[in-house]
Amino acid sequence: MNYRTLGRTGIKVSEVSLGTWAFGSPSIYGAVDSGDANKAIRGALDAGINFFDTAPLYGTKEADGIAEKVLGQALGTDRDKVTIATKFGRYHSRVHTNELFDGDTVVWSVEQSLKRLGTDRLDVLFFHSPTHPNKIRDDVWGALDTLKRNGKVRFVGTSTGFIKDTGEMTKTWAKDGRIDVAQIAYSLTYREWEPILNELGQMGVGIVARESLANGFLAGVFTKDIAFPPGSLNSRYSREEIHERVALADQYKALLVRRDVRSLAAAAMRWVLDNPHVSLVLSGSKKLDEILDCAAASDASPYSADELTQARALHTKDFSPA
Repeated sequence: MNYRTLGRTGIKVSEVSLGTWAFGSPSIYGAVDSGDANKAIRGALDAGINFFDTAPLYGTKEADGIAEKVLGQALGTDRDKVTIATKFGRYHSRVHTNELFDGDTVVWSVEQSLKRLGTDRLDVLFFHSPTHPNKIRDDVWGALDTLKRNGKVRFVGTSTGFIKDTGEMTKTWAKDGRIDVAQIAYSLTYREWEPILNELGQMGVGIVARESLANGFLAGVFTKDIAFPPGSLNSRYSREEIHERVALADQYKALLVRRDVRSLAAAAMRWVLDNPHVSLVLSGSKKLDEILDCAAASDASPYSADELTQARALHTKDFSPA
């Protein structure tokens, strides 16, 4: 595993890191046995992964923060060896669709996250995908400053939502020094944020790339005839779009899989890492072998200029992220 600096935070992070949504949302990803979750997180740690991303929303209608609890229990006494990022603003307990980006909510949310994670501090706290600047209450900034002064939050970031509504807001926050990290959906099949991602990177903002396996379509396991369970993230796609996504994934596989990049999943991760402004890319896998497959991308050689040009030529439109 290789490491990069998370922008102006100065934190050293593993190039491939772990997102924990799948460990806390059985209705979307299926149930995960607690022993299997512990094995996956501990195995990731052993493989050199030292950045873990989670959120209160990664839970169920009955309980927020299941993934936070799973992560905290798995890390145990090794908490000081890792960087933990969580989020605030979206919850099952306060209605999933609400966006609660205000001072009282962030203070309450941080306290709940600290308890679930079993820690006294959060390394990065993200706004959880705001959809418009008018969703942000002015008092949230004072509350965040207080949390930072009290040592409960080290750095603030935003997990970006819709570019048409929040792209300029994200750049303004970065220029004003309000955020030090941005989490952005970025993959071979979704590059809408790429110009802003690069601009943020040039400003010294740490870039966390998410959804880089395109909801599993770049994991190399889906066929054109696959049937997704009702209620799952991918069940919304038409048969025509599924065919189109799978066909493009097959083209990327033929181009980018090679001796030191043995799977499409690893290739998708390697391509993201070849953007010098990216600090790390998240694997959202829940199985250890899949996490290790993604992690192998860190030790692979960068793609050549010709390979990157050919890969860019295959990209003719953006497919929506999760």
